[in-house]
Amino acid sequence: MSQLPTPSLLPDTSLLLDALLLGVTEEVYVLNVSSMQLVYVSDSALKNTAFDIDSLKEHDLISLFGVSESTLKSHAQSHRHHSYFVELLQEHVSMIGKLQQNKLRLKVLQSAQQDFMLIIKNDAAETTADHEDGEASDKKELFENETRSQTMVANTPGLVFQFQLDSNGQMKFIHLTDGCKALLGLNAEDLKEDSSLLYSMMNARDRGMLRKLLEQSMNNLSLMNWEGKVWIDGWQDNKWLDLRAVPRMLSTGVVQWEGIMTNITQSKNAKHEIEKSRRELVELTAHMQKIKEQERSAIAREIHDDLGGNLTAIKMGLSSIINKLSKGQNVTIEQAQGLESILDSTFDAVHRISSDLRPNVLDLGIVAALEWQAKEFEKQLGLSCKFTCNQAEIPVSTDQGITLFRIFQESLSNIAKHAKATHVDVDLSAFAHEIILMITDNGVGIKSSDTLKSNSFGLRGMRERVAALHGTFSVQQSNKQGTVITINLPTE
Repeated sequence: MSQLPTPSLLPDTSLLLDALLLGVTEEVYVLNVSSMQLVYVSDSALKNTAFDIDSLKEHDLISLFGVSESTLKSHAQSHRHHSYFVELLQEHVSMIGKLQQNKLRLKVLQSAQQDFMLIIKNDAAETTADHEDGEASDKKELFENETRSQTMVANTPGLVFQFQLDSNGQMKFIHLTDGCKALLGLNAEDLKEDSSLLYSMMNARDRGMLRKLLEQSMNNLSLMNWEGKVWIDGWQDNKWLDLRAVPRMLSTGVVQWEGIMTNITQSKNAKHEIEKSRRELVELTAHMQKIKEQERSAIAREIHDDLGGNLTAIKMGLSSIINKLSKGQNVTIEQAQGLESILDSTFDAVHRISSDLRPNVLDLGIVAALEWQAKEFEKQLGLSCKFTCNQAEIPVSTDQGITLFRIFQESLSNIAKHAKATHVDVDLSAFAHEIILMITDNGVGIKSSDTLKSNSFGLRGMRERVAALHGTFSVQQSNKQGTVITINLPTE
């Protein structure tokens, strides 16, 4: 290829480079749209016209292309933003070179804030059938390559771009694909005209990080990878973006970046949810450990105070009886009855402690256990508590039975403390693949924000217990009034 002594005016973009490389067997010309002067001519054009570059510049455009200057300017204006080649009919027959066709293929490109026109003239010097077939094949291949490239760029999931830095170190976009509107809610032309629109969508921290990464990338000519959040005012929504760009030094000494911008909101939110779940799990584990230690302390006190005290009393009573018998004294019936009363109290304490560790009522089955707990709640607090079940008995595993019973106990405790309810409905149902427990009260209800509080360990503990059994747990406000707790467990 040959070029004029003004290479700095050439459109230095990947699109133009691709087009030139694909069209090296044809006549290729580049015009500066503003001055309508030739700034680039291919070797094949020099060969076919038999002129050097300076001589070609002296000829008018009609004799060279068969098209007037006004027609070319009008074409440049109407197709300035098109990313594909457009055919243009000749107004006159070209007087220079061997080309006698009546169509030109043109494309407008932007570089260094100037418009340039790429003009391709097919080489029609050969007239043999073989050459015509080869020429048709080349045209077809060129068209297919162009179509393939355009299709790949158009279907890229994101925004493909080119940008340079202005005098203030801000991005100045040279090329943007149609994905701009879908990704940022901005028209590509508006963003090319005013790149500050993108900066205004960022917060100060992300904006500062972008500038820092741009500076590093420019100094080292290294890949730039920026992640940040933008606020899209038209959609009233935040979006996470990933911007990756590769810099290269142009012949003019200017650094230009080519890259892609994609939406990573979904993956970013998923990552945040995982991190949040981990934090909550750590907090819940610490809370459960604290509760466990408190329960151990309470059981130890009960064993020491109740069982220990009773056993001490029994020992002292037996010592007194043994002492009297050894001296030949009579033992009264009251002493024996006193020891019997202490033993009864000891048995009650053993049963109570054992029940706290694992309710004995579960031995009767989950249906009987929940029904008994509902009656106890009604008896102790004077609240109406109605229990229903679609089966006389429901087989559950030990873990499922304890989980359902403990969640039921915790739910009734929360209702008594916070709900201000007068009635509670409890429904236990078993189906082919799941067991469902629904606890509904007519109290003041629960706000969704309350379930997200950092100290809502009760609800969080219920949810984790159910999740450990591969079930689901939900807390919702009732349609009328109050709260509905739903536990779904898979049948075993």
